[in-house]
Amino acid sequence: MSVLGFDAAGRDPAADDGALPFAPAADDGALRFPPAGLDEDALTDPEEGPRFHRPSPEELLAASLASCTAITMEMYAQRKGWDIGAVEVDVEFSPAERGCPTKFALVLRLPGHLSDEQVANLRVIAAKCPIHRTLDGEAMFSERVERVNLTR
Repeated sequence: MSVLGFDAAGRDPAADDGALPFAPAADDGALRFPPAGLDEDALTDPEEGPRFHRPSPEELLAASLASCTAITMEMYAQRKGWDIGAVEVDVEFSPAERGCPTKFALVLRLPGHLSDEQVANLRVIAAKCPIHRTLDGEAMFSERVERVNLTR
């Protein structure tokens, strides 16, 4: 299981520098990816090894769900004229195993000053983010093979 948390800007609120995702895995289990553009030497400590977690495809999917959910709630609140401040979304997931689907558990962290009605509306809207709807629906795949000469 992994836990990923993001605000609507795609930042991990647990990261002390506010860097975009992700930095080293923290004691709380949250994942933080390395900043773009750093070379491999900057990402590795000679004595301790890699400084950053290399996310799995499932972790990237959970991160997409967390950030999309936060963005969707903030956009909705903005359209309503609500000043909701910071919004955080944590996603805990259990990868699919034979006979069992992948499970996602979302925790929506909303400011305490919101009314019960606002919280209820944001909860409904959170489930309407594009990533959530994609994961919640039935997926169909169409595949084909193309043979090409790839160059590096």
